[in-house]
Amino acid sequence: MLASTHARAPGASSEGEEIRDALVITCEHGGNRIPPAYRVLFRSEQDLVASHRGFDAGALVMARSLARAFSAPLAYATVCRLLVDLNRSVGHRHLHFETVRKAPRAVREHILARYYHPHRDEVERLIMQTVERRGRAIHICSHSFTPELKGRPREADIGLLYDPSRPGEVALCDRWKTALEACAPELVVRRNYPYSGKADGVASWFRARLPADVYVGIELELNQKHVDAANPQWKALRKVVVDSLRTALAGERR
Repeated sequence: MLASTHARAPGASSEGEEIRDALVITCEHGGNRIPPAYRVLFRSEQDLVASHRGFDAGALVMARSLARAFSAPLAYATVCRLLVDLNRSVGHRHLHFETVRKAPRAVREHILARYYHPHRDEVERLIMQTVERRGRAIHICSHSFTPELKGRPREADIGLLYDPSRPGEVALCDRWKTALEACAPELVVRRNYPYSGKADGVASWFRARLPADVYVGIELELNQKHVDAANPQWKALRKVVVDSLRTALAGERR
């Protein structure tokens, strides 16, 4: 459980001392696995499970690249978001796909107990451990988005989602966007696109519980048109993301 006090841990930054923050990487939509017990609920939905609605293609690969580059802890899940969306709050209307919503309550409660709560608990453990040990946690949630939605193309290669009322998030995304554009001018990088950074999700859940000076939550969104294991440009894009984040973090510490 989150601590009731949010004071900095002993040894953390005070009176102008540099904040020794550290990254925590998460990926809530890393796969489209439907456990055997629930496959009957998706018998007619295989195309949907394999689509962008089932998982975020490339998001887990990107998350692993970030975790490896920064020696950061990684919490991820590969269960299909249609079974349970780990980036939604309990009670949200899109927490489950409609066939799951129509299932008996006991089934839904078991899904939450088996897949949802363990992931949230692990993310919370990593965030709080980082805050206690390092003074502040920078939480990067790795996601991806479909290039076209409802017939309309998405006009970005990379999106950086944040809460405009949190100065640390604004500043980091400004620096990250600048660094991305310097590394790869051909990329279109947009802030709070294709979604609002304040929408319901894991980062918003932590923002409601931790002050801005100890928690910075950023959602990284990559356009799925770049996700192609056979294309060297996909590896190059991941390197650009890593290198630009390193530059952005270094700029903060100057």
